[in-house]
Amino acid sequence: MSEDKKLNENLETEKTETTETDPSMLKTAEELGAMDVDQLMEQYDLETSKLRKLTGKVALFITIVAILMSAFHLYTAWHGTLLAMKQRSLHLIFAFTLGFALYPGFKKSSKDKIDIMDWVLMFLSIGVWGYIFFNVEAIALKGGQMSTTDMVLGVLAVLLTLEVTRRVVGPELPIVTIVFLLFAYFGRHLPGVFAHRGFNVTRIVSHMYMTTEGIMGTPLGVSSTFVFMFILFGSFLDKTGVGEFFIDFAYALTGSTRSGPAMTSVLSSGLMGSISGSSVANTVTTGAFTIPLMKSVGYKPHYAGAVEATASTGGQIMPPVMGAAAFIMADFTGFPYISIVKAAIIPAVLYYIAVGTMVHLEACKLGLKGMPRESLPKVSNILRKQGYLTLPLIAIIFMLVKQYPPTMAALTGIVIGVIVAFAASLIKKDNSFTPKDILGAMEAGAKGAVGVACACACAGMIVGVVTLTGFGLKIAEVIVLIAQGKLIPTLLLTMVSSIILGMGLPTTAKYIVLATMAVPAITKLGVNLMSAHLFILYFGVVADVTPPVALAAYAGAGIAGANSMKTGFQAFKLAIGAFIIPYIFVINPHLIMVDSVVGTTVNWLPITAAVPTIVTALIGTICLAGTVESYLFGNLRIWQRVILLGAAFALLDPKLLTDFIGLGALAVIYITQKVLNKGKDGTIPA
Repeated sequence: MSEDKKLNENLETEKTETTETDPSMLKTAEELGAMDVDQLMEQYDLETSKLRKLTGKVALFITIVAILMSAFHLYTAWHGTLLAMKQRSLHLIFAFTLGFALYPGFKKSSKDKIDIMDWVLMFLSIGVWGYIFFNVEAIALKGGQMSTTDMVLGVLAVLLTLEVTRRVVGPELPIVTIVFLLFAYFGRHLPGVFAHRGFNVTRIVSHMYMTTEGIMGTPLGVSSTFVFMFILFGSFLDKTGVGEFFIDFAYALTGSTRSGPAMTSVLSSGLMGSISGSSVANTVTTGAFTIPLMKSVGYKPHYAGAVEATASTGGQIMPPVMGAAAFIMADFTGFPYISIVKAAIIPAVLYYIAVGTMVHLEACKLGLKGMPRESLPKVSNILRKQGYLTLPLIAIIFMLVKQYPPTMAALTGIVIGVIVAFAASLIKKDNSFTPKDILGAMEAGAKGAVGVACACACAGMIVGVVTLTGFGLKIAEVIVLIAQGKLIPTLLLTMVSSIILGMGLPTTAKYIVLATMAVPAITKLGVNLMSAHLFILYFGVVADVTPPVALAAYAGAGIAGANSMKTGFQAFKLAIGAFIIPYIFVINPHLIMVDSVVGTTVNWLPITAAVPTIVTALIGTICLAGTVESYLFGNLRIWQRVILLGAAFALLDPKLLTDFIGLGALAVIYITQKVLNKGKDGTIPA
C-alpha cells in the first residue's frame, strides 16, 4: 500500500506541475505558430544555418544556376540519362558551383557576398568537371593512363570535393575520407590484417577522378538521378502546402485523444518524414507547430522536443523514400527498389507504434485530456478541402509498386502536383499556386540537393578506396575476430560503429559509409543481405537522436526552449524500438517477411505465415513502450517492468514458443494490475 500511495503522490505532483496552462507557453505557441519555418531552419538546421544571404545580381545568378540544375534533371528524367560520367560530371558542376557560392569557407567569411576565392573555386570546379564532360570518350580510350593535365585536374578534383563537402556537410566526412586515402597510400606500412600493397598517388588520383568507382561512383550516380528527383518532388510538394495538410489531418484525427498534440506530432512527422531527406529539417518543419501545441496542453518542454525529433527521425526508415537511402540501397545490393520497401515497411510501422504508444502512456500518467471533438476540424472536411494534395504522393507510390523507374515516378508526381495545385488555385481564385512557385520549387530543390550531392561525391572516394584495397573484408575480419565469430557481439560492435559513424552525416552519406564498412562483417556470419543493410541503416539513422551528437533532438530542444542534453536522452528513450527491432529481423528475418535471399532474389514469406508474426510483434512493441514509460494498465513496479520487458523481447522474436511465453508474461501483468489490485495499483481513472 505504501508503494502505491507514494506512486500516486509523485504522480499528482507531476500532474500539477505540467497540466496547468502556463500563459508564457501559450505565448510561445502563438509566436512560433506564426514564425516563418525558414527562420527556424536557419537557426537549427546545420546546412541551412551556414547559407549566405545574397542579394542583387549575384543572387539572381545563383537562382538561375539552381533553376538550370533542376531543369537539367527534369530533362534527363523525361528523355533518359546521359552517359554515366556525363550525367555525374554535369551534376557536380551545378552542385559545386552552388556549394562554393552559398556556403562560406570560414565563420569570418562574408555572409552577404561571394568572396574572390570562392569565385575561383567555382570556376575551377567548372573546369575540372567540364573536362570530364567533354572528354568522356577520350578518357575511356586511355585505359587509366594519365597525362600531366589529367593529374593536375585529378588532384584538384579530390581537393575541391573535400573542401566543398567540409563547407556544406561538415568536417566529419572529409576527415574520414582523408583517412581512407592515406590508408590506400600507406598500405604496405600498415600492420597485420590492414596491410596491403599500397598505391601511388597517380593510381589513387586516377581511380578517384577518371573512373566510375571513385568520386563519380555509385553514390553520385544515384544522387544525380533518383535522389535529386525525389528532393525536387519534395520541394514541389512543399510549395503546394502538403505539409500543412499533413498536420491538419493528423490533428483532426488524433487531437481528441489523451495524447492529442503529441500523437499529431507522431503522425504528421511520419507522413512528412516518409518523403523528406532530413530528420533535422523535418523536426523543424513540423515541430514549429506541434512542439508549442504539446507544451500548451501539459507536456514538459524537453519531452515535447524529444517526441518531435523521434517522430521526424523515423521518417528516414519509413518507405517510400527512406531519406533517399532506399535508392542507394537498391543500387548497392541489386535488390529491386520495391523489395526494399516491402521489407522495410513492417519494422518502420512498429517503430511508430512504439513511439505513439509511449506518448499516449505518458499522457495517461500525467492525466492529460484530449481536445473537445467539437473544437477540432472534421477529418472529412479536411480531406474534402485539401485531400487533392495527396494525389502526387499516391501516384508515386502506385508507379513504384508497378516498378516504373523511380525517376519517372518522381517526374510524374511533380507534373500531377503542378496540375492539381494550378487547378485548385484557379477554382479558389486565390493565386495560391503560380508559375513563380514552380521556379521557387526548382530553386529550392536544387539548393536542397547540394548537400546530398557533395556527400555522395566525397563518400564515393571512401567506396573507391574500399574497392581498390579490399578494406571492407579487412574490417569485417577484425570485427568478427573481436566478437569471436559470434553473431550478437558482432551485431553489438556493428551497432556502436554505425551510431558513431552516423553522427552528424546526412542519411545518404551514413548509409554509403556503413554499407561499405559494416555490412561485410554481418553477412560473413550468414545474415542475409537485406537484413544486414537494413540493420546498419537503422543505427545510422538513430544517431540523430543519440547523445552526444543528437542533431534532431537538439533542433527539437531549441524550438521547445528545453535543455538540449535532457531532450536528447528523452528522444533516445522514445526511439528504443529502433534499437531492438533490427536485432529481431537479423536473428529472424520473418519480421521483414523474408523467407530467404538467394543472390538478389528475395523469397518472401507467405502472407498466412506473416500475419501471426506481425500481430505478436505489434503486441511486443506495445509491451516495450510500456516498459520504457513504466506504465501499461497503470503504474508499473520494478518487478512488473522486468516481466514486461521479458514479454516484449519474447513477443518480438517470431517463434511460437517465445510468443506463448510473452503472452503469458503479459497476462501476469494484466492480472496483477487490473484484477488483483483494482484501483490500488496507481492506475489513474480515465
